[in-house]
Amino acid sequence: MRKKMRARFRTLRWSAGASAPAGREGAKGGVTTRVLTQGRPLLAAVIVATVALAACGGGGGTVPEPREITGGTSCALDGMLLADYPGPKGQIHYAGQSDPDFFCDLVELFNVYLQPEQVRQVRALFVQDMGQADWDEPRGHWIDARTAFFVVGSRRHGSMGPTIASFAAEADARAFVAGYGGDVVRFDGVTPDKVRLDGGALHDGLM
Repeated sequence: MRKKMRARFRTLRWSAGASAPAGREGAKGGVTTRVLTQGRPLLAAVIVATVALAACGGGGGTVPEPREITGGTSCALDGMLLADYPGPKGQIHYAGQSDPDFFCDLVELFNVYLQPEQVRQVRALFVQDMGQADWDEPRGHWIDARTAFFVVGSRRHGSMGPTIASFAAEADARAFVAGYGGDVVRFDGVTPDKVRLDGGALHDGLM
């Protein structure tokens, strides 16, 4: 009996430099001891299940795609139909919400986004590239708002009067300024004082 036990123990010991079958190993006194695992299929199943649950939990996931405007798409803030008004539009995608909130004007979009009480997790913000879209009937040409160039204080109006224009390329933003005035800023340069719904800095810049 003891001979059999010693023989079995020897199968679990190898010199540190020798190759050994796969398993869990630990080093002691210059000898590597490996315990052969018998539950690998079960372990693999647990790992796969854990990964699947993490994916379903919504902790990360892919960035949502922008939605297109239809004849019935309305503004989340005031209910106005986006298709009835000129100027760039925007959309905010929130975590846990299947449909985005649309805005008929970028002043409204930023006003909502920059509110101190805004606590919902924002997954994506999209605005329209007015270097490509038609100002009077903008359709498509959605870009990530965080990478866009914005023109504040121009003479062009949107659905709510003075508005903010958005562009994918800085050159297009500066060409717009040359024709209609205003200042070019990046995403972080659009501050609460520039998006007050009573006009604020937008009206002051036109006086």
